[in-house]
Amino acid sequence: MPVLPNRLVDVLHRFNAAHPWDHNAHYHPWLVRQLPRRFRAALDVGCGSGDLVRLLARRAESVVGVDADPEILGKARQLTAPDAAVIYRLASAPDGLPSGPFDVITCVAVLHHLPFADILDRLKKGLAPGGILVVVGCARADSPLDHALGLVAVPLNAATGWVKNRGRAVTRRPVSMTAPTREPGMSYGEVEREARRLLPGARFRRRLFWRYTLVWRAA
Repeated sequence: MPVLPNRLVDVLHRFNAAHPWDHNAHYHPWLVRQLPRRFRAALDVGCGSGDLVRLLARRAESVVGVDADPEILGKARQLTAPDAAVIYRLASAPDGLPSGPFDVITCVAVLHHLPFADILDRLKKGLAPGGILVVVGCARADSPLDHALGLVAVPLNAATGWVKNRGRAVTRRPVSMTAPTREPGMSYGEVEREARRLLPGARFRRRLFWRYTLVWRAA
């Protein structure tokens, strides 16, 4: 978050807590647009409550959702139709991930929880030829551009929360927002440099609401 007066930060924190909305799910429609209309196998790493897994299942023959938190994974299973071509696995990344190959691999707000180089190498190896990796990630604001985007996002974040909750204060966050979180350690610049080194040709872009996106296609 950008540096703001303490009183304003407190007001915004209380307002946002009363009008929560999922920043990660906000990018799901964009993410799905990066994918083929149909594909065989998909892997969602850090699947949480399975919102993205269920979207992928509309296009894929099979989807594997992996998460290290048994509680949120139990919620994902409850929210997923029993006849869906979906498998949920309790596992830690990168070592516990299924080997694939996968035509699509997705990660949303996950990479900053993991050793960055190790997990990207593992995901790269898990892609089928021509497969696509799509990441929505979190990074630490460091540059003037990062802080400027953060300042723009502050009022938009509050306004979006107000609209999505129809102006009503709520006492319960969406299920997708109940998974454990962690502050990112790497800056946007560090993530971009490392990603481009490990994934030549990767498309990296800073986004609103304290996110970045990364798209890479295997040869």
